[in-house]
Amino acid sequence: MQLLDLVLLGAVAGFTIYLGLPIARLKSASAGLKGMLNSAAAGILLFLLVDVMGDAFETTSGKVLAALAGTEPMSSALFYPLLLVGGVSVGLLGLVWFEDRYIFGQVPKGAVSRALAESKPPAALSEDKANRIAMMIAIGIGLHNFSEGLAIGQSYAGGAISLALLLVVGFGLHNATEGFGIAAPLSGFKPSWKFLALLGLIGGGPTFIGAIIGGFWVSEAASLFFLALAAGAIIYVVKELLYHGRIHGEGLKVMGCLVLGFFIGFGSDLLIKYALGS
Repeated sequence: MQLLDLVLLGAVAGFTIYLGLPIARLKSASAGLKGMLNSAAAGILLFLLVDVMGDAFETTSGKVLAALAGTEPMSSALFYPLLLVGGVSVGLLGLVWFEDRYIFGQVPKGAVSRALAESKPPAALSEDKANRIAMMIAIGIGLHNFSEGLAIGQSYAGGAISLALLLVVGFGLHNATEGFGIAAPLSGFKPSWKFLALLGLIGGGPTFIGAIIGGFWVSEAASLFFLALAAGAIIYVVKELLYHGRIHGEGLKVMGCLVLGFFIGFGSDLLIKYALGS
C-alpha cells in the first residue's frame, strides 16, 4: 500500500506540469492571464516556503537545544544547522548555476528574456534554438522537482502525512504553472504533442521518481536536508514567477493574485489538517 500511495502522490505532484504545456500550441495567449496565474502560484509557494521552513527550523532548533541540554551529542548543534543552510544553498544556488551554465550560456540572455516577456519568439530565435531553450528549462525544473519529490517521500515515510499532502498540493499547483515557463519560448512555433509530452516527462517525472525513492527510508537528517533543498528551489522559482507575473500583468492585479495564492495555500493546509484530525 505504501508503494501505491507514493506512486499516486508523486504522480499528482509531478504530472500536473502537463496542464500548462498546451499553451505552446496557441498562436496567441493572454499575457494578463499568464501573469495572474504566475503570481498566484508564487503566493502558494510563499506559504509553502513558510510551512516547510517552519518544519525545518523546528527540527534544527530541537536538535540544537537537545545538544545544549546534554540529551544529544554536541555535534548535532553544528551538524543540523549546517544541513539546513547547506540544503537551502544547494537548492537555490545550484539552480542559479544551472541556469547560467546551460540556459543563458547557450543563448543571449536578452533573447530568452524577450521571448518570455513577449510570449513569442524574437526574430533571432530559430525554432531549433527555441526547442533547445525549452528543453534546458525542462531539465532545470526537473532537477528541483526531484528534490521536491524526495521531500514528499521523506515526509510520508516519516509519518508526516499532512506535510506530505501539503507538499503534493503546493508542488502540484506550482508544477501546473511550470508548464507555462517551459512553453513560453515555443509560443508561435506550434511544437508537436510528442515533443511537449517529452518536455513534461523531463520536467515532471523527477517528482514522481523522487517521491518513490524518498519513501523507503526514514532519516531525520535526510528529511531536513531534502526539505531545505526544496526550500531553496522554492525561493528560486518564486523569484522567476514574480518576474514573469510582473512583466505579464499590472502591478495591482499581480500583487492581488499573490495574496490570493498565499491564502489558497493557507486554506489548503487547514483543510488537510482538519481532514486528518491533526
